[in-house]
Amino acid sequence: MTPDMWIGAGILVFAILFFVTEWLRVDVVALIVVLALMLTKLLTPGEAIAGFSNPVVLTLAALFVIGGGIQQTGLAAAIGNQVLKVAGNHPIRLMVAVMLTVSLLSAFMSDAGTVAVLLPAVVSLAAVARISPSKLLIPLSIGSLLGGAATLIGTPPNLIASEVLAQNGYAPFQFFDYTPIGLVLILTGVIFMVVVGWRLLPSRAPVQPVQRVGMPEDISKRYQLPDNLFRLRVRQSSSLVGKTIAEGAFGRDFQVNIIELRRQSETRPIFRLGQSSLVWQANNVRSMKPSTQTTFQPEDVIIVQGESDQVTPLAAHWNLGVQPADAQDEQSLINQEVGLAEVLLPEDSHLIGKSLIDLRFGSTYHLTVLGIRRPGVEGELPLKETKLRFGDTLLVQGEWKNIQELRKNQRDFVVIGQPERMRVMFNRAKAPLAGLILLGMLVAMVGEVVPLTTASMAGALLMILTGCVTIDQAYGFIDWKSIVLMAGMLPMSTALSRAGLVDLAANQLTSSLGVYGPLVVLTGLFLSTSLFTQILSNTATAVLLAPLALAAAVNLNVQPHAFLMAVAIAASMAMASPVASPVNTLVMGAGNYRFIDYLKIGAPLILIMTVIVVLLLPVFFPF
Repeated sequence: MTPDMWIGAGILVFAILFFVTEWLRVDVVALIVVLALMLTKLLTPGEAIAGFSNPVVLTLAALFVIGGGIQQTGLAAAIGNQVLKVAGNHPIRLMVAVMLTVSLLSAFMSDAGTVAVLLPAVVSLAAVARISPSKLLIPLSIGSLLGGAATLIGTPPNLIASEVLAQNGYAPFQFFDYTPIGLVLILTGVIFMVVVGWRLLPSRAPVQPVQRVGMPEDISKRYQLPDNLFRLRVRQSSSLVGKTIAEGAFGRDFQVNIIELRRQSETRPIFRLGQSSLVWQANNVRSMKPSTQTTFQPEDVIIVQGESDQVTPLAAHWNLGVQPADAQDEQSLINQEVGLAEVLLPEDSHLIGKSLIDLRFGSTYHLTVLGIRRPGVEGELPLKETKLRFGDTLLVQGEWKNIQELRKNQRDFVVIGQPERMRVMFNRAKAPLAGLILLGMLVAMVGEVVPLTTASMAGALLMILTGCVTIDQAYGFIDWKSIVLMAGMLPMSTALSRAGLVDLAANQLTSSLGVYGPLVVLTGLFLSTSLFTQILSNTATAVLLAPLALAAAVNLNVQPHAFLMAVAIAASMAMASPVASPVNTLVMGAGNYRFIDYLKIGAPLILIMTVIVVLLLPVFFPF
C-alpha cells in the first residue's frame, strides 16, 4: 500500500470508530475528516469542502423544508389520521394501516419527521384498540424505513447512489426508479409482520380498558401524582416570608416542585372617614402560577409535588405547615388552563447531554418537569443531576399554551398523546397550498422539467413565500447534523478513490466473490451495507460503500445501476438495533422496547429482504 492509502485508511478508521462509539457528534467527526483531508493534502481545500456545494446536499436541505411545510400546515397529520381511521380497532388491521400510512408519507418526507408526526396518533389509537403500543411502534419504524426506499427523495442514500452514477458518466436514477422494488419490499414487510412479526412483538404495559394513553388524567395516575401532592402553608413566623421562589430553592435543594400558589385576596378600603375605614374583605382565594421572582407572603398556600421524605425536611427548614393534598388540590395539575404531557427527546434534541439545571428548563420553557423516565431503567430518574439522553421521556406540567409550544418545536420534543386542550394549532388554511406545492415539485421531478435540485429548491422557496412556513421555521426544520455529515463525508469518498483504496477493496471483493458471478457480489454488497448501517448512519454508510459498488461493477464489466441501488436500499435496512436509525430510538421509550425486540424482528426481515432484492434487481436493472 502507498503512503496515501495508509493515510486514507487511517482517516477512515478514525471516522468509523467515532461514528460507532459516539464519542463525538457525527457532524463534528465529519468536519474533522474534512480538516484531516486538507492537512494531509489528500485533497485540496477546494476539493475538501466541495461537499457543501454538492447538489445532493442542497436537495436534501430543500426537502427538509418541504417536509416541514407539510407538517406545519397539518397536511401530514390529516392524511395519516384519515388513513389510520379506516383500520378501526382491529389490532392486525391497525398495524397494517400504520405501516402503509407511514410508508406513504416517508416516501416524500424524512423518516424521523414522519414518525414524529404519527407517533402520538398511533399511541392514542393503541389505547382505543386496547392493545399495548409496543404492538404498533416497531411496525411504525419499519414502515418508515421501507417507505424511504421507495422513491428517489425518500432517504439520503437514494440521492447519494444516483449522484455517484451521474458523477461517473452514467444515467442517474429517476424519481420512480426505486418504486417498483420499493413497493415489493413494503408489501413483503407488511406480510412478514402479519404472519411472523406480530407474534414476535412484545406486549408490555398493556393498556387497561378504561385508560387512554397520553391523556393527562391517565398520566397523573400512572406517575402516582395524587399521592405525591402536598399542601404547604406559609406561617407568620416562617423564614420564607419575603423571599422569592428562586431563593426558596424548593427544587434545587429538596427536589420538590411548586405546582401552584394560592393567596388570599387583599383587603381594600371602600370608604374612609378620619381615622376610620370601611373595608371590603374578599373571601376568595387567588390561584397563581408563580415565577422565580414571586415573593412569598404569610398565609400563602403552596401546592407542591414530591416524595414525602423530601417535603418533610423542606417544611421543617422553612417552618411551613404541611398536610396531604385534597381533591381540589389535585385539580391544580389538570384544568382548562394547565395540564400534563409526556415528552420524548428525539435524536437531534439540543437537550441531550444536559441536565434540567443546565438548561434552566423551567425559566426557558415555563414548564415544570415532574419526572424523567428512560427506556430499560426501572422507575424515575433524579431530576436534579440526570443528564438527558436520546429517548428519555419527560413528564411536564404547566399551562397548555406552553405545552403547545413544545409541540411546535419538533426538533427538540415529541409530545405523546393528543388531548383536545393541547392540540397544536396547525396553519390548516395553508394545507391545500402545501399539497399543491408538493404535487408541483413531484411533477417537475418526474417529468424532468427541471433538474432535481432546482425543483426541490423552488418547492422550498414557495413554502416560505406562501406562508406555509416562516423563514425561521424553515431553518428549524433542516436537520443540520445530517447536512454537515453528508457534506463532510462526500469528499472522503473522493479521497479514498484517488488514493486507490476503493479500487483495492473492489478488487478484493471481485476476486473473492466475482468467480461465482455478479449475483454473488451483489449479495455480498447488500449484506455488507446492511451490517454497516446497523452501526453507522445510513448516510455515512452510503457515502462509503457507493463508490465501492461502482468500482466492483466496473471490474466485473457489468452495468452498475443494480449494484448502486443495492447499496442504497440496504442502507435503509436499519432494523436490527434500537440505535441503527433515529426512528428506532424514537419509538423505543413509548413502546417500552428492549434491544432483543429489534433483533428478533429486524434480523430475519433483513435476510428476507436480501433474497428479494438480489432476485429482483437484475430483472429491473439487467447486468
